[in-house]
Amino acid sequence: MTEPRDFANITQLLSPARLWRNTTAVNYELAPAWLPWSAVDPDVIAFDWDDEESCQITTVIATMVPPVGTGWEERHRFTTEVTALLAARYGRWACGWHWAVGEGGGGGVVTSWCCDSHSVGESAATATRVIASLLEWRDWLEELAERFAQLAPPDGADAEDRSWHLERAATRLVTVVVDRTGAESGWYGLCRTVLTWFLSSTGMGPETAKNAVDTAIGGRFESWATPSQTLVDAVGTDLAVDLTGEAPYRDR
Repeated sequence: MTEPRDFANITQLLSPARLWRNTTAVNYELAPAWLPWSAVDPDVIAFDWDDEESCQITTVIATMVPPVGTGWEERHRFTTEVTALLAARYGRWACGWHWAVGEGGGGGVVTSWCCDSHSVGESAATATRVIASLLEWRDWLEELAERFAQLAPPDGADAEDRSWHLERAATRLVTVVVDRTGAESGWYGLCRTVLTWFLSSTGMGPETAKNAVDTAIGGRFESWATPSQTLVDAVGTDLAVDLTGEAPYRDR
C-alpha cells in the first residue's frame, strides 16, 4: 500500500507562493478528471484519518480562508491552495475534493461543496465544508473500487465472456454516475473518467482506456439530459465490441 508523504509540520505547506505555483487552472497534475486510476485507487493509497488529524487539518484550513466578502480571485486562490495542501498531505487523489455536482462544481459528484462563490464564507464553516467534501470524495473512490472489483471480467475470460462483462460494467457505471449527478451540467466528464478508471483497474493502459471510452461515448452524452436506457446500452455495447471484437451475448 502506497503511503502519502508524511509532513511533521503541516504549516510548512502554507507558503502562498509555493502553493500558487503548484496548482493552477491548467495544472493537470491536480485535475481529478485527468488523474490515472493508479493515483486514486484507495486499495493502494493509504488514508489515515482520525479525530486528531481532522482537528489539525480543519484548523489549518480555517486560517487560509479569505475574509468574508472578498472577491472571486481570493476565493479561487483559497480553493487552489487547499487543493495543493490536501494533495501534498494525502496524495493526488485528494484534489477531487471540490469536484462538485453541477455547473459550479464542474460536473462532479461531491455534494458537500458547491462552488467558490457559495461555499467559501466564514472560516470555521468553510473549513468544515472542505473536510466533509474530502471525506465524501474518498468515500466515492472507495465505492468505485468495490464496484470495479465486482464488475471486472474474470481472469481467463474468452473474448465473448469478456465482452459481456465489459458491457455490463459500462452500463452499470454510467447509470451510477447519472444517479449521483442528476445528469446536470458536465456530468459526462465524470462518466468518462469513471469508465476510464474502470478499464485501467482491469490492467488496461490509461491512454488506451481513455481512447476506448471516448470512442464509445462519441459525444452522445449531453449536459442536463438523462440518457435513455437504449443509449446507455449502445455505449456499453460499442465499448465492449471495440475492445474485444465480439458482441456481448444476451442469455444472462
